[in-house]
Amino acid sequence: MAASPAAPAVVSVHDVLSRLNAIPAGAGLVSSCYLKLEPRDKARGKYLIKMKNRVRETVAALAKHPLAHADREAVAHDLERILRYLEEPGRLPQARGIAVFACGRAGLFESIPLPQVYRSRLVVADAPATRELIALEQEFGTILVAACDRTGARFFEVTAFNIVELPGLISLASRTEKFHGERQVMRGAAIGSAGEHGHHGRIREEKHRHYAHVAETIFRIHSQRPLSGLVVAGIGVDAAALVPHLHTYLHDLLLGVVRLNPKTATAAEVREATLALRDERGRAWERAHAEAVRDGLATGWAVNGVEPTRKALERGQVRTLLADGRDDDGRIDDAVEEALAQRAQVDVLQDDRARRSVKGLAALLRFRRT
Repeated sequence: MAASPAAPAVVSVHDVLSRLNAIPAGAGLVSSCYLKLEPRDKARGKYLIKMKNRVRETVAALAKHPLAHADREAVAHDLERILRYLEEPGRLPQARGIAVFACGRAGLFESIPLPQVYRSRLVVADAPATRELIALEQEFGTILVAACDRTGARFFEVTAFNIVELPGLISLASRTEKFHGERQVMRGAAIGSAGEHGHHGRIREEKHRHYAHVAETIFRIHSQRPLSGLVVAGIGVDAAALVPHLHTYLHDLLLGVVRLNPKTATAAEVREATLALRDERGRAWERAHAEAVRDGLATGWAVNGVEPTRKALERGQVRTLLADGRDDDGRIDDAVEEALAQRAQVDVLQDDRARRSVKGLAALLRFRRT
């Protein structure tokens, strides 16, 4: 048996897309795999079982198409390479998903970690299935993380595929030790008390100025390149101290507060905490979308069910597609791909309460159904 392909170096999504888009037409069929790697998917190798089932289903579907023997052999070889790659747990990224693209005839084998995957699926076509990569980057946008305490602040830009630390701030804060009023004993207790009061007042004023400076810096960053979200990080009771100083516009972007040590947090820890918070907020959005579907059914602004939703997609009506998260219906895969092609928002539901209200597929509409 041939050796499994070596794990590729870490690359940017733009590098991957450039290489995928450079594949000449007619080079051969491309196998595109999107696989969820949530903790529940990794438990007992469920992700691999799911992938093997997808491979069997794909091979069976291709058997119904008039393909040349050489084309079938080439696809079978690519699917085997993908399976061998995924069979090695050490090759799996520390991420919630992965995309793998293979076409031996074009010398292609690419993988890239993903912060999320809409659905685990396998597509074999004349061109790589890249719409999910593009949509994920656009939907995720840029989230700014401000990790600060009273002495400084660090800033991180988190995107769907990367994290970059920006220049930080250092505050010229006063010493915070307890005021030694006894030094004023010779001048009278009242003077000592007033000195201590003034000392703590200066500290409070310095903290306010510092957090105001941090807030101004965040607003300037947002003005230069609009943010899709904002996360505040810190420790102890001061973790959320920055929030009251944020500009009104920034309050609307705030995803929440996470507990991290601003001085020691690594980029990986910041990114993981940000993704976890974004997932948490995503569950709330899912419930809101599910409720909007229930309300919209009566007014003609929503549909529920696989066939009504597919018909709405055919008419170009879908603004937001909701899928209940099942991985056993190819029609849902096709609907997700079509929604991405139409630049509709895709929301694959993970929240149990939201999923119970969706019959396979549902959609919020751009214009009312007739």
